Amino acid sequence: MGKKEHDFDDDVMVTLELDDGVTMDCEILTIFDIGDQDYILLAPQEQVLDPDCDDYDIFVYRYYEMGENYGLENIESDEEMERVSDRIDELMDEDLFDNL
Repeated sequence: MGKKEHDFDDDVMVTLELDDGVTMDCEILTIFDIGDQDYILLAPQEQVLDPDCDDYDIFVYRYYEMGENYGLENIESDEEMERVSDRIDELMDEDLFDNL
């Protein structure tokens, strides 16, 4: 898939439905790939918009585009999560999160 990384404006949002049925509006921090798989980083919108919040909860999922729609999937294996965590560290080192 090649290198694909996106930074989004503050108005791009995803609504997650959590296991307990509660919904949470999240800002898209970035989308990146590892090999042929895309991943998305999300943070709760209320934390992103709170000027006093220095530390966001971060959610990461597999990300799929299907035409104009998208899909999210949980990361199931520890090995995959370790690869994703390493890539997130690299992205942070590359200062892609300066505007957070």
